[in-house]
Amino acid sequence: MSLVTITDPRSPAAEAYRTLRTNLSFYSLDQPIHTLVVTSPAAGEGKSTAIANLAVTMAQSGRRTILVDCDLRRPSLHELFGLPMAPGLTNLALEEVAEPPLQATSIDNLWLLSSGPTPPNPADLLGGRRMEELLAKLAAQADIVLLDAPPVVAAADAAILGAKADGVLLIIQAGRTRRDQSERARELLEQAKARIVGVALTNAPRESGAAEYYG
Repeated sequence: MSLVTITDPRSPAAEAYRTLRTNLSFYSLDQPIHTLVVTSPAAGEGKSTAIANLAVTMAQSGRRTILVDCDLRRPSLHELFGLPMAPGLTNLALEEVAEPPLQATSIDNLWLLSSGPTPPNPADLLGGRRMEELLAKLAAQADIVLLDAPPVVAAADAAILGAKADGVLLIIQAGRTRRDQSERARELLEQAKARIVGVALTNAPRESGAAEYYG
């Protein structure tokens, strides 16, 4: 995983993430997106790298951005930004801390709410009323809240979160994601009444960029 938007901001990959940011902004003109879940059909498709780079571009555009690691089964965003895993989301959900323990990153306007300790029942924690209250509280503190969720087919977490958020962005990796997994992920999200705002293709051939957005 790498933050290409920081390490190589003039690269085609970084520009593709900025294009993704722009397309999402245009999409939300009529239907505002304050909370966005980013997930993938299966594991290993680059969703955490994608959401982290998207968060950087959002912050660089001047939007107050909160990135939340809701992948409580395999959290990784704290490692990507070189920050502690705890206290984090689980500590907040369990009311062990009163306010969201947001950590400042090296990017202006970007804060990370890491996962916190791994809970025994991630889906129950994410599906509770307390999580709805937390999302509303975070949305009041930022222009955009980006939620990194586990793969859709692997766990119910993403569908549960998607039903609570304003939209879901699905990450698909060229040459890796299977068609049946993509279709199953879409079905599960639609069954949960989640609003799929688009699909981002990663690992695409260089001539088409590293990430493309389809509305």
